[in-house]
Amino acid sequence: VPALATERRFAQHLRECLEEEELLDGRYKLQKVPGGRVALPVLEEKLSQMCLPPAVPCELVRIQDPVPSRATRRRTPAQKLRDELQQLLGGTWSEELDQDVPHAWQRHGDLVLLSENSFKAAPWERLGLALWETVASALGAQRVARKGRVMPDGMRTPSVTLLLGQDGWVEHVDNGIRYTFDVTKCMFSPGNITEKLRVASLSCSGEVLVDLYAGIGYFTLPFLVHAGAAFVHACEWNSHAVEALRRTLVLNGVQDRCHIHAGDSRQLQLRDVADRVNLGLIPSSEEGWPVACRVLKKDTGGVLHIHHNVETPPTPAPLQTPVLLAEWGSPEAAGSGGEMQHPTEDGGKETPGARLRPEWQRWAEATATRIRGLLAELHERPWRTSILHIEAVKSYAPHVHHLVLDLECRPALP
Repeated sequence: VPALATERRFAQHLRECLEEEELLDGRYKLQKVPGGRVALPVLEEKLSQMCLPPAVPCELVRIQDPVPSRATRRRTPAQKLRDELQQLLGGTWSEELDQDVPHAWQRHGDLVLLSENSFKAAPWERLGLALWETVASALGAQRVARKGRVMPDGMRTPSVTLLLGQDGWVEHVDNGIRYTFDVTKCMFSPGNITEKLRVASLSCSGEVLVDLYAGIGYFTLPFLVHAGAAFVHACEWNSHAVEALRRTLVLNGVQDRCHIHAGDSRQLQLRDVADRVNLGLIPSSEEGWPVACRVLKKDTGGVLHIHHNVETPPTPAPLQTPVLLAEWGSPEAAGSGGEMQHPTEDGGKETPGARLRPEWQRWAEATATRIRGLLAELHERPWRTSILHIEAVKSYAPHVHHLVLDLECRPALP
């Protein structure tokens, strides 16, 4: 960092001159230098504009390890990133470049994952590796990657480019659970945190669970680690996710309580084993409903957790008859002030205890009827289904909500 060194008695006068001309680099503190002098940091790009007062003897020096000012230490990572990028570009800046710098990113251990539209403008290309090293330094990371579009291959394979670093494997801690996966091969969905917390709060002691769409273990692990499930059958057809799930089970010391069924869950040969089935697939898990019915214990039944995207008109019709009250998640989903945060179409909040939207209730009732029919057909005897809970996870798209239906399924008494 360039700085002007002068005697202590002149430092304050020089500082006032530099501040008046907007030449002082406020990111760094004044520092002592040899000879009983004080160095004032100045902006590199404005050196040519500097007109020093003749009464103040000073010389230009370079400070290799400047001490950040208090204001700099209080900067957000995004502000720090912008400052360092402007310095890297030598003062060249524009609105286009500013819009190209990300405001947010995902962090997985020592890797930051940037959004798809980050650093797409032409000036960034000439910086090469220096750009990604600057990004890593500003954000306190060792590796940098950038998202692309999710591939339409049925497995939601991410298109991620590793920009700095040699290895895409990361570790991510979520609600006390350690997940590991390769960011270039598997996705991590932080948006489902409320449902993972809710699952973790369930009491599943002694139960056998079948997770039909396990992925890297989004729900398999909360069921095992926090909910106390005795055993989980985890089904997954993406080989990269299977490897990540294997490693994650070992990381959390629960590998002896889980069996991974690699392949298409629709071909699962299990029957009559589950107290609980998780169907965590959107936009619809409907193709897994027959399998879920087959794996439920035929004599005692159990609970299905059915995920689905339900479309809601922008202006819901008024309720004509009382319907099930919304049960909005667990206490862990509350905000810092204790107020429950609920997804809405416009990103706002809904008050606790709000009534379920009629479209959600109709979907839940239709699903319960369909499952009841599948079970009766499979076992050749009547079954009953009861809606225990409807959870709104998040707004998936305008007027489309990701819901989870907890459906109790029991054989009817003779």
